[in-house]
Amino acid sequence: MKRLLIKNGLIKTMAGREFMGYILIEGAKIAALGETADMDVPEDATVIDAKGCLVLPGMIDAHCHVGIGEEIFRWEGEDFNEMTDPVTPDMRAIDGINPEDEGFRDARLGGVTAVFTVPGSANVIGGTGVVMKTAGKIVDKMIIRDPAGMKIAFGENPKMVYGEQKKMPMTRMGTAALLRQSLVDAQTYKDKLDQGKSDPDKLPERDLGLEGLVRVINREIPLRAHAHRADDIMTAIRIAREFDVDLVIEHCTEGHKIAEELAELGYPAVVGPLLTNRAKVELKDKSFKTPGILAEAGVKVAIMTDHSVTPIEQLPLCAALACKAGMDIEDALRAITINSAEILGVSDRIGSLEVGKDADIVIWSEHPFIITASPLYVIVDGKIVKPEA
Repeated sequence: MKRLLIKNGLIKTMAGREFMGYILIEGAKIAALGETADMDVPEDATVIDAKGCLVLPGMIDAHCHVGIGEEIFRWEGEDFNEMTDPVTPDMRAIDGINPEDEGFRDARLGGVTAVFTVPGSANVIGGTGVVMKTAGKIVDKMIIRDPAGMKIAFGENPKMVYGEQKKMPMTRMGTAALLRQSLVDAQTYKDKLDQGKSDPDKLPERDLGLEGLVRVINREIPLRAHAHRADDIMTAIRIAREFDVDLVIEHCTEGHKIAEELAELGYPAVVGPLLTNRAKVELKDKSFKTPGILAEAGVKVAIMTDHSVTPIEQLPLCAALACKAGMDIEDALRAITINSAEILGVSDRIGSLEVGKDADIVIWSEHPFIITASPLYVIVDGKIVKPEA
């Protein structure tokens, strides 16, 4: 088994420990880590001397469209919005991802080793997203969790797309009504499936969309709710509570206005994109202060790029600018590492440096929030992907 030893670095595990020491990688996993004085160098190990460097877990972008929204191919590479029906829970991001999208290369060279890539926000229900590594040639081998969430959307986007077609939803009421009806249909479908376990004659005809929504009803995956305005955020929460399903608030642009309420209700927020202009009315109160206000209130926060809205390699810059606006530095680091992993349901594998976890590690020349910082080494599943071969 191939072994890799990182030594002499300042290791920040994002699991409560920070020390000068080493990390031993065996294959794709972290086999050991500790202080330098306790280090035992295996004879067959490749050694990286990280003296003067900061060693962190790979960053995680908790909401983007890398692979299904390719930057340079325009319509040919735009595979994240099936804008022919407002309700498409049967869409699966995995079927539209191109692992040769340049966004993956940009991500890993910038220290982003995992992403949640998800359908867009044109539809009330857009389909399921996946958590995946940013290194690899075959999508199926890059996947960490599939499905990892069901995309839903409130506000301007579904209204604009389908209002122009003179079909529902033309209003926020219409969006909520379509979502509610779909969840009711999923509950009915689930009941029939349960009845079919004892009486096969009662099994319903297979419906791929309802199968996906039953995963939501069963709380196997959360709803991932695109919501910018405070009222849209609360509509998403209202519906999630009605149906007793899990929910993650995406964008959460006006979350700072209702931070205490969000903290009390216990829903996490994936905030962003922050490094962009106010391209539509919903973004009029966009602020880099939002993630810090939410974290201070007690909300579990991740920061996203929404790539390609903001280039994915600028994820640490987004977090740094949130710090400039008042966010605690440790909260901001958590927002692009362990918090992202926990919100995505993959913290058993990524997000922190611990024995048994995937060896997704970045060695930084200095703290990633310093503008001159650069990832000197990027390691994904125990393999060095920067410097590139």
